[in-house]
Amino acid sequence: MSELMPFRPNYSRIRKQMRGRRILRRTQKQAFSLLGRLGINTWPKLGLAVFAVLFLAVSFFTAVASIGLPNPARLVIYAASDSTKVLDRNGVVLYDIFNEKRRTTISFEEIPDVLKQATIAIEDKDFYHHNGFDLRGFLRGVVLAPLSGKGFQGGSTITQQFVKNAIIGDSRTVTRKAKELILAFQLEQIYSKDKLLELYLNEIPYGNSAYGVEAASLTYFNKHAKDLSLPEAAALAALPQAPSRYSPWGSRSDLWLGRKDTVLNNMYDQGYITKEERDEAKSAEIKVQPRKDSVKAPHFVQYVRELLADKYGEKVLEEGGLQITTTLDWDKQKAAEDSISSRAEFNLKNYNAGNAALVSIDPNTGEILAMVGSKDYFDQDIDGYVNVAVAERQPGSSIKPVVYAAAFKKGYGPATMLMDVQTDFGNGYIPRNYDGGFRGPISIRSALANSQNIPAVKALAYAGVRETTDLAQDMGLSTLDDPERYGLSLTLGGGEVTLLELTSAYGVFATGGLRTEPVAVLKVQDKRGRVLEEYEPSKPKRVLDAEVAYLVSNILSDDPARAQVFGTGGPLTLPGRVVAAKTGTTNDFKDGWTVGFTPDLVTGVWAGNNRNESMTASSGLVAAPMWNSYMRSALSGVPNKPFSRPAGIRDIEVDKLSGLLPSDATPETKTEIFASFAVPTKTDDVHKKIKVAKADPTKLAPAGFPPDQIEEKVFVELHSERPNNAAWENPVKKWAEENGFTIPTEIYTGGFADPDITIQSPSNGATVNGPFTVVAKIRDGVEVDKVEFLLDGQLKATKTSGPFEAQLSPPIDDSTHTVLVRLIRKDNQVVQSEIQIKT
Repeated sequence: MSELMPFRPNYSRIRKQMRGRRILRRTQKQAFSLLGRLGINTWPKLGLAVFAVLFLAVSFFTAVASIGLPNPARLVIYAASDSTKVLDRNGVVLYDIFNEKRRTTISFEEIPDVLKQATIAIEDKDFYHHNGFDLRGFLRGVVLAPLSGKGFQGGSTITQQFVKNAIIGDSRTVTRKAKELILAFQLEQIYSKDKLLELYLNEIPYGNSAYGVEAASLTYFNKHAKDLSLPEAAALAALPQAPSRYSPWGSRSDLWLGRKDTVLNNMYDQGYITKEERDEAKSAEIKVQPRKDSVKAPHFVQYVRELLADKYGEKVLEEGGLQITTTLDWDKQKAAEDSISSRAEFNLKNYNAGNAALVSIDPNTGEILAMVGSKDYFDQDIDGYVNVAVAERQPGSSIKPVVYAAAFKKGYGPATMLMDVQTDFGNGYIPRNYDGGFRGPISIRSALANSQNIPAVKALAYAGVRETTDLAQDMGLSTLDDPERYGLSLTLGGGEVTLLELTSAYGVFATGGLRTEPVAVLKVQDKRGRVLEEYEPSKPKRVLDAEVAYLVSNILSDDPARAQVFGTGGPLTLPGRVVAAKTGTTNDFKDGWTVGFTPDLVTGVWAGNNRNESMTASSGLVAAPMWNSYMRSALSGVPNKPFSRPAGIRDIEVDKLSGLLPSDATPETKTEIFASFAVPTKTDDVHKKIKVAKADPTKLAPAGFPPDQIEEKVFVELHSERPNNAAWENPVKKWAEENGFTIPTEIYTGGFADPDITIQSPSNGATVNGPFTVVAKIRDGVEVDKVEFLLDGQLKATKTSGPFEAQLSPPIDDSTHTVLVRLIRKDNQVVQSEIQIKT
């Protein structure tokens, strides 16, 4: 094929011209014309001196910019340019961007009016009313947009775009822009508007090596341009601004269709079509023919193309003969594709999960090692071209580790007790756990490992929604930028994220709190081998305390902790290897996620349906097996590596239920890890020792009650995390009552119980002179291990069988002494009775 190329300048002639006065007169004339086209009538408004300076400056700049410009009337044909190659990190060719351009030139009459109108409507609505330059568009796109922080935008007329694409290239310099303006003005003096539009529509790139509308129409719709319908014409007109980004075969075909609708809206606003035609064209189905070229890792390649097209321009990317070395590892990519495809039919048949995606990253460098955007790039029935790895979806519970990390920053820890009870968090927001049940007091370790929803909402309320979204942004979740919209539903996936960014964010846990941006390109070389850019790993940015990151990784790698819901040894584990993982499923089963990591590899998997049909199973059944399959393959032969434990992490024995320091009422303890800044200082206040009546242990012993009728028992007293908030506190009280966690409040008023042991002799308060005999009575049926006799707290005698009597010798000191008889039963229960005597 062939294409338009500027006439090669004669530099010798230019130098001669510069030595003469003819070029100055010519550039002065161009300067006056350009100023006039800009609407600047300088003479009446400026003083002579000011005008002279402006005139000379414009003349000089125009003269300089004109050096080397081709003659716009002499456009010649030249052969195809060099091919650009996309390689994996080891030199495997992933894609060869063909140097064989597809172009078929057609006449102005063969181009349908709807395509001409669509192009003008979206690219240059005043095309027939200017002379190659649109001052308003220039100011809006090149001046006002950068000043507002949006960067350079648009602003080029159709004539300027033709100059850029067909004559001088797309280098982004002020000089190039000046040359573009001058040549556009000159072309407008030579050619008619219809001819310029014809040249433009035959030259402009539409992506995938299709140049001009005829080649584009055949490439995407397999029909001639003259046969295009209104929606197809609008769809083609949507492409030239950014062919890689808006490609029908690209990562985000939804962006393409959205821009197609913008074209139709513009056509309606500018009077080309009626409202009915617009609405009908918007709803019409557009059928794109399957892609026919050969490409490996197609979603990743398209992702790279979009990145580099924004940086170098479409023309350089397709024609520059570049060699692009990417971060992709073709062996890992094959393992990823195999993991997705091998499970695809099973998931669809059993769980109505028609699609899946996978991203794998080296968390220490940010390098993307594998990217699968759908189970089959070429399957149009599932919108296979759409790269779900970069599409925004709700993450379900896979966002919870970020929420708990925010709570850990403020002082919570794995041992912190939260109340898993039905709670109204306001405005009717009453979340439920996946199984509809409630577990009452639960540690954060258990709550996160088993993905309980209500404790996670409470953790978010403690951490703060804005503080949590700030942390999420720091970790790379750029889409979570509207805390007012999410509220507390954020912790259950109320915001949207991309698989790429979520996987990268989990990499922060893997690296102990360090963040590295995802990277796709290692090196770009031009056709002569010169390096245009090369990735140099920068120092990672600390976005999370290392101790907090370790707490999260430790919980997510604790297989026994998640046994209640997931069992042990399931798809979130890898034999003989420390690995952390978390699943997430949206409430409507439209999205299933599994993200997990080792210190050197983090991988995320999404499963579901592109068009939002619900699945019939959770992520543990749909996404986790694919994650497990890939990780086994990717880590095969790699030694096990534990997560690095920060020096500040402390192991502390705490009450097993409350997570606080043990008290004398603590029945059971456990050892838990704590960040150095969140070591517990409070003593367990959940377990309380209370004296109750033996006859009715649910009631308090009254004052002055006989000691042998009193029993001291340990009770659990539960309160919510916000005891002064009735919406939080009352559900806890209700749950405690329903589950037997009640503290006695009534005083016992009944008679005495028949105790297990009593002192029959001497009587309470008796006076003795010298040694005396203590006689104890054991209630019938009690199995005795031993009976101990104590005087003033000192053990004096022990009996293992009856009669249970012992002789005691008190000091003769005219004082009161305590006699205590202690029964130790066979079941290890201790019961005692005591009296006072006088000597």
